[in-house]
Amino acid sequence: MPGFLRAALLTIELIIFGLASRPAVAATLDELYQSQTIVTGQGEVNRQIGFRDCLDRVLVRVSGDQRLLEKPEMAALRDKAGSFVDSFRYHDRLEGIPIHDEQGTHDRPHDLTCLYKPATVDKLLAQLGSRPWLGERPTLTVFLSTEQGARHFLLSAEEERGETMRESFANAADPLSMHVAFPKAAQLADLGEQDMGENDMARLDLLAKQANGAQALVGSIVWSHKELGWIADWRLTGNGKTYRWQIRGVSFDEAFRVAIGGAAQILSGNGQP
Repeated sequence: MPGFLRAALLTIELIIFGLASRPAVAATLDELYQSQTIVTGQGEVNRQIGFRDCLDRVLVRVSGDQRLLEKPEMAALRDKAGSFVDSFRYHDRLEGIPIHDEQGTHDRPHDLTCLYKPATVDKLLAQLGSRPWLGERPTLTVFLSTEQGARHFLLSAEEERGETMRESFANAADPLSMHVAFPKAAQLADLGEQDMGENDMARLDLLAKQANGAQALVGSIVWSHKELGWIADWRLTGNGKTYRWQIRGVSFDEAFRVAIGGAAQILSGNGQP
């Protein structure tokens, strides 16, 4: 194919990516001011446990501030977590599966969804010295290098070995009302692991936009036998600078939760993860 034709096709492709991109997503208030956890059955004891977990989740979901959960004031708020819930509902995670002979509905796992009035959550955030993050939440394009022994690869939208990782990233993003995208293999063709470690994020942020995102979330995970888990390093640009954070000795599910939580911390204006 002649060079000028190849360049023209690339330009058309980038235009299409740009027109199709979803760089930011605005959640409705109803979507934002709710949270979900898993409980066993619908009994009162487990419901109260679920209310406490949902309170933690909604405060972080609305504010983006991961540090709230460590505040000493949270202990008293958790003790009366149910009083902040406007309404709630259950969904049987085994719906359609018959109850076993010695199993009652009290043994079955349920999704407990709690809905809150915005004024209630906003007041709690103010008491904790925080505020709601109501702006559009950018879709993050994930650039991830993975190393496990002799296995090395860059995560792409098509990479078969990365299917569970992509699912895990999406699961990590949903509780914070965020979204992730992944570059196609062709977009990574000229990008090596060395490029992923460069200090300058400008190139990766540009590629992120071509991959249906707003900006790049860049990371590496390396399996460590010594740590009995993954060592994960992350970086993201925000407020005119590049932030870096790390977690060690965890599953990749936890590594990705830390990645998304750290990104929310930065983008919501709450500082270093």
